[in-house]
Amino acid sequence: MASSSHRSGPGGYLYGDADPYRSRDGLSTRPVAGSDEIQLRIDPMNADMDDEITGLRNHVRQLRNVAQEIHSEATFQKDFLDQLQMTLIKAQAGVKNNMRRLNKNIVKHGSNHIVHVVLFALLLFTVLYLWSKMFRR
Repeated sequence: MASSSHRSGPGGYLYGDADPYRSRDGLSTRPVAGSDEIQLRIDPMNADMDDEITGLRNHVRQLRNVAQEIHSEATFQKDFLDQLQMTLIKAQAGVKNNMRRLNKNIVKHGSNHIVHVVLFALLLFTVLYLWSKMFRR
């Protein structure tokens, strides 16, 4: 333990008298002879770590299920939008064709509908004028 990287001061460890790799109560490290590997020993008093690991596994499983549901919903929405886009393209093509036909018919048969609207408006104003003159007396 001549290394000074884990020492906080002259001769003391950063975590008091604990081993430099100690992270929680119940966990301690010991060097393996002639190797850079570290062995981890877990105290049986702190066996609740197994419960925590099981809980973490359950949370990961739940998150994976949520991610799969999100993926399936995103796929469904993408397919729906693709179908909607195709329907919109077909509708635009139909409107374009109908406008082309309507324009051809107007050119072929003439556009007297504006004359009809103007004559109707004049007739309506004449009737209203006469009606207002008749009931003023």
